[in-house]
Amino acid sequence: MSKKWYNLFVSVDESSSRPEESEAGAPTPSAAQTVAEIARSLNPGPPPAFTAPVSNPASFAEIYAAAEIHPPAHGFTIEKVGEMLRSEHIRNLPRDVKKSSILVALEAVGAPVQDVIQDAMKRDQALDTFESVQERALNQLEAQKTKENQEIQAELDRVVADHKARIQANTDAISKEKERFFAWRLKKQEEEQKIADAVSYFVTENPITAGGRAAPPAPAPKPE
Repeated sequence: MSKKWYNLFVSVDESSSRPEESEAGAPTPSAAQTVAEIARSLNPGPPPAFTAPVSNPASFAEIYAAAEIHPPAHGFTIEKVGEMLRSEHIRNLPRDVKKSSILVALEAVGAPVQDVIQDAMKRDQALDTFESVQERALNQLEAQKTKENQEIQAELDRVVADHKARIQANTDAISKEKERFFAWRLKKQEEEQKIADAVSYFVTENPITAGGRAAPPAPAPKPE
């Protein structure tokens, strides 16, 4: 095309109000058919098959390429139409005028609006399919990691139970040894007392400690 695409519909708004056109009767079916009617007449076909892995899920272009969605020969995709609608040349025009402008541009290059809608449906199917793939992968990951967490928790419970048993065994050993030691100490005190009693007859100050304290000195013997 020698002209820019937006030069093809600059007079659409003006021509829509001409009396001769309003008296010419109903517009041709292709011009009057709404996008919704065209979409209903199209068959979206089976879900796209992804023939290549998607390394960057954030890249929609990569998703479309993996689903083998390619622009038609005339080059007008739904993305191209979206760019046209956002163009500074028509983005502020009324909705009906923008629609008519796009239809004029498509007709000028021989691009059926059905092709554009079909392209949009394929891209939507590709996105839905890829969403299902990601959701299935997410569910599988969640199930796998949940199982791993349960195994880790079971192992942790076993380790905790084992350490608690060891702690209790150590506590029991301390209690048993304390009981033995205090029983021995009692007997030791009794033994020391016997020794102190025997020594007390011969010394002024008793050197024997009974119960951890020095035994009281024995009374001095009275002269006969």
